[in-house]
Amino acid sequence: MDLETVRAIGEGLRTEIGKAVVGQDAAVDLMMVSLLSEGHVLLEGVPGTAKTLLSQTFAAALSLRFGRIQFTPDLMPGDLLGTNLFNFQTNTFTLTKGPIFTELLLADEINRTPPKTQAALLQAMNERAVTIDGVNHDLGKGFMVIATQNPIEQQGTYPLPEAQIDRFLFKVVIDYPARDEERAIVVRHGHRTTMPRFDDLGIQPVANLETLQAVRAFVAGIRLSDEIVDYVVDLIRTTREHPALQFGASPRAANMLATSGRAHAALRGRDYVIPDDIKTLASPVLRHRVVMAPGAEIEGLDADGVIAQIVDQTAAPR
Repeated sequence: MDLETVRAIGEGLRTEIGKAVVGQDAAVDLMMVSLLSEGHVLLEGVPGTAKTLLSQTFAAALSLRFGRIQFTPDLMPGDLLGTNLFNFQTNTFTLTKGPIFTELLLADEINRTPPKTQAALLQAMNERAVTIDGVNHDLGKGFMVIATQNPIEQQGTYPLPEAQIDRFLFKVVIDYPARDEERAIVVRHGHRTTMPRFDDLGIQPVANLETLQAVRAFVAGIRLSDEIVDYVVDLIRTTREHPALQFGASPRAANMLATSGRAHAALRGRDYVIPDDIKTLASPVLRHRVVMAPGAEIEGLDADGVIAQIVDQTAAPR
């Protein structure tokens, strides 16, 4: 495994995803970084901004088993994990696996299900395993969650608890496309009202699980100098002292920022992390891990703005 192979996989993914999704380059980059960092992604955007299409296209460009769960208010943990059913012929219980037993899981509209069901994902996202009736079941090294949520619809939604949202490596905000991108969307998809069939788009997988494991092992060896480590720690610790934040980021955030920085560097052809890698990833890693102080929200500040202030004020190594 070498840097050229990593870059080739990244370019291949961009090309295949581009067959279905117009624009959203920043979101695609963050999803690739998360894939190589063994992290999970939360996509937040208003309806109609291609969150589900992006997730499904991303899965189609990888030779990974794909599963989708449409989260609803009546979804129960057993519907997600599976359950043991009694077999009267053998007088034994047999596990009927739920949709979580896959490699790449799309949790669509995750905030539409109650906290009890949301919590069923906690162990899976942290340990890549689930416990059913006291028995631990491994989900495999390729397990990754891509979740979507709608920020504007409040009726029938349940905000993700802090313990749940902290399991996501990135919170990616899906914005409206630029005018030329929106025009290209209409030209490409304006003849249909349903999601396109991937067979018709000719999307081809560019990597399998074995290749991804080799890339991940290579990315873990990307050099992180002592100066960059100090920079990451200083950024995280500053979030706990900023007056506009009621709660700052945890040590887990520092680990995730360092890990994703390695993947970001590798996808750009470098075997070492630079401050710009950390600066680029600071908001996606931290925006869902900090809690705004009530007074700051009244003054019109938001998490991204405060994180930008912290990045500007924290001295970066040369």
